[in-house]
Amino acid sequence: MKKTILAVAAAAALCASVAHAENATYAFDPSHTYVTFEISHFGTSTNRGRFDKKEGTAQLDVAAKTGKVDVTIDTTSINTGFDAFNKHLQSADLFDAAKFPTIKFVGDKFTFAGDKVSTIAGNLTLLGKTQPVTLKANNFNCYMNPMVKREVCGGDFEATIDRTAFGMNYGLAYGFPKEVKLVIQVEAVKQ
Repeated sequence: MKKTILAVAAAAALCASVAHAENATYAFDPSHTYVTFEISHFGTSTNRGRFDKKEGTAQLDVAAKTGKVDVTIDTTSINTGFDAFNKHLQSADLFDAAKFPTIKFVGDKFTFAGDKVSTIAGNLTLLGKTQPVTLKANNFNCYMNPMVKREVCGGDFEATIDRTAFGMNYGLAYGFPKEVKLVIQVEAVKQ
């Protein structure tokens, strides 16, 4: 009887330690992380671009339903596939990459649906101005990566921002919208 009670207590302690995962740190995998944007072009088509240089870290505690993410995007790495358009986007008219070489998002208000992140609220800094932004998770998952032999967590996140809130007003007089869709696809490796 005493052995049975000790075995049950040991099993309960083991289950409790597994269920209470601790806060883990993850580094963005640059080969599986993309930051893109979309804006309507005269209501006819959608202009898209991406930032080729980005880095970040995340902290995640699924059991406690908490986390923090820190993303830095290099504005000089903008890539639309068209050099003249890239140069215009980097100019003072839009991203002003010479004066503001980075965009930063720091989020520390995670909401969960079960064990999956559903939103991350935080602050986006663009053109030297900081505004609250909430990223919605369209996908989220953690898995054991068979190649790197570590846990990887990530997903597809998006938000629509008002670019004028950051002082990016170019093209409004021509009819370009102020709404820009920001899409962040990220996979991060547990450290």
